Amino acid sequence: MIEQGTLYVCPTPIGNLEDITFRVLETLKSVDLIAAEDTRHTKKLLNHFDIHTSIFSYHEHNKMKAGPVLIEKMESGQSIAIVTDAGTPGISDPGEDLIKLAIEADIKVVSQPGATAFVTALVASGLPTGKFVFEGFLDRHKKKRKEALEALKNETRTVIFYEAPHRLTQTLESILDVLGDRQMTAARELTKRYESYVRGSVSEVIAHFTEHQPRGEFVLILAGIHPDDIEQEGNPLLEMEIEDHLLHYINQGLRKKEAAAEVAKARGLNKRDVYKMTIDL
Repeated sequence: MIEQGTLYVCPTPIGNLEDITFRVLETLKSVDLIAAEDTRHTKKLLNHFDIHTSIFSYHEHNKMKAGPVLIEKMESGQSIAIVTDAGTPGISDPGEDLIKLAIEADIKVVSQPGATAFVTALVASGLPTGKFVFEGFLDRHKKKRKEALEALKNETRTVIFYEAPHRLTQTLESILDVLGDRQMTAARELTKRYESYVRGSVSEVIAHFTEHQPRGEFVLILAGIHPDDIEQEGNPLLEMEIEDHLLHYINQGLRKKEAAAEVAKARGLNKRDVYKMTIDL
């Protein structure tokens, strides 16, 4: 009886080639075949490390046909490494489907640790890291994007998104419209020469990228809602205009600064922006 091969999940650098692990390099050298999202991109990586293993094209548009072929190869005894263009296979890429197929076929799956963009961005964001939820890419269609964000309105954990530069502004505007002006971090070009982090409220980040053209792939880290604010849903005060909401607290004896803090907290707005509205009251 032929012993089945193994599927090795091999993370590759998200920018800096020095971030690849020794273990991944040894695996890429020793397997029978490498399943790659973009064979040209992977070929450059292999050439850099003088690796000559054969490459097999496996991506979103051919996974329905290519997946079963790879499973058959592993069932016949070949071991295969799956790689994505950058980062860990299975995270927002079709590697997830091949891993499922391998498990269903009772093929051994070995997942190796390595570079992952959202973890790299999260730990440097300055936002809570104890609990978080990864959403990946939001839908490019406005209605579906809004529906996905609506489902996150009461999410208390830090929320993480991926986004392409040409859709960044519209995604940020949708986040502002649905989830409010929360604190966030936009990380771009991670581990590369022009790596940068923009931290602030959603509106401040929008303002930044209105003046500076978005370039590179983005990871968006968004603060979750405070648990106390979930109870505010359905509060009649939120049906008021912001000025009337401020006057409600001022008439109760709160100073303008205190009233602005309460309103900002309840509505998920920036305190400084709300305080400016009290000047004319």
